[in-house]
Amino acid sequence: MTAQGAFVAYYRVSTAKQGQSGLGIEAQREAVARYLNGGNWQIIAEFTEVESGRRSDRPELDRALAAARVHRAPLVVAKVDRLTRSVAFLSRLLEAGVDVRFADLPAIEGPTGRFMLQQMAAVAELEAGLISARTKAALAAAKARGKLLGGDRGVVPSAAAQEAGRAARQQRAAERAADLAPVIADLRSSGVVSLRRLALALTERGIPTPRGKQVWTAAQVARVI
Repeated sequence: MTAQGAFVAYYRVSTAKQGQSGLGIEAQREAVARYLNGGNWQIIAEFTEVESGRRSDRPELDRALAAARVHRAPLVVAKVDRLTRSVAFLSRLLEAGVDVRFADLPAIEGPTGRFMLQQMAAVAELEAGLISARTKAALAAAKARGKLLGGDRGVVPSAAAQEAGRAARQQRAAERAADLAPVIADLRSSGVVSLRRLALALTERGIPTPRGKQVWTAAQVARVI
């Protein structure tokens, strides 16, 4: 692309070692430069965060957003996973009143761009969940082999614990429904209206059901809606 005007750049590295060496940051700077691809532009401010991608308290990002708003300049990030792996955090960011660009994505503009960004973050979040699931599966296999693990010792949960568990499941279901709302809205706007066709479209897109299955049914779509 050929860019015009001013930009604010945000870089993030996961460890202090990466930050001190500059290796991770330099690679991100190069990615941003390739994205801007010449033209009459300048980076008016750069902000570097040394923080895990799972955390949403980012003081340097807050400063970068403030600078972008003050200068009415886009915020440029090398890769979407350098910013966040949380759909909820990304949704808050999209409401920050700043034009956010990613060097590893096409131009992110308008409702379509926002939708693409949310879906890519959802994929990153799914990958993190799969890692957690594999860890749990390994622990379950060890327990099946007779290895004593922490946690369940055969004690029946109290009524309060059972109620807390139900509340947690309901909260997860509500959050999942909120994540899927823009996807379903986009499908409906393109003419996919019936529950059966929505289920087929979600399956074709490879979006897991709330229970992690790969194939959607009309009843599951109805529950999410």
